[in-house]
Amino acid sequence: MTNDRRVLVHPDAASLAASVAARFVTKVIDLLDESETVNVCLTGGSTGIAVLAAIAATPARDSVDWSRVEFWWGDERYVPRGDADRNDRQAREALLDHIPVPAENVHPFPAPGEHASIDAAADAYAAELGDTVFDITFLGVGPDGHVASLFPDHPTVGETERTVVAETNSPKPPPERLSLTLPVLNASERVWLVLAGSDKAGALGLALADANVASVPVAGVKGRKRTVFFVDQDAAAEVPESLLDRSKYWTSEDE
Repeated sequence: MTNDRRVLVHPDAASLAASVAARFVTKVIDLLDESETVNVCLTGGSTGIAVLAAIAATPARDSVDWSRVEFWWGDERYVPRGDADRNDRQAREALLDHIPVPAENVHPFPAPGEHASIDAAADAYAAELGDTVFDITFLGVGPDGHVASLFPDHPTVGETERTVVAETNSPKPPPERLSLTLPVLNASERVWLVLAGSDKAGALGLALADANVASVPVAGVKGRKRTVFFVDQDAAAEVPESLLDRSKYWTSEDE
């Protein structure tokens, strides 16, 4: 199946989160009709966590057989387990603690002290991940165009051999992070990017214009079947109309 890149513009951040949550529940139910297990890769950030909270808030969540859903993360701040800055803690508080997902189905990144080094921690997560392919991968996008913890002009953006890398000089605190690489993210069946706010407008425009991937990592994100940008009006405000052309970026209900 060909990869379609699409843009769905919502009035504001709240309606964006609610819409993505509804689509996610529907899509997971559909996928579970076809497969025994569904693998979902989660993201952090305010919009990503808002989507998870919206999933928890919808009564439709109870229609999902969560015992057959596996949760992973695209990246993590390398801080102690349980730290408020960790994406996995925020995801648990927003969604995972509110659904009957077995503990063994949740795959958080390692924390300091659990392995000899951050590189060893990256290797351990890579081993746990194995050849897992994500059915749905959520990604946030930074104002600088970074995705996961793959930052502009850092060598990790161009990594093609490893599935998990250690970032030790993040331009955003904390400096140490773990991240999946672009080849793993792009092996996902569907990539759903969620962006809200005027500070994301530049990154969105560059992504749609196929900017240099090394400088704008989000420009290199392409799911195998779907790549969907879920954005609010503020994030889309500075994108040229030609880049939101419906004939090129078809806004379908089917993600």
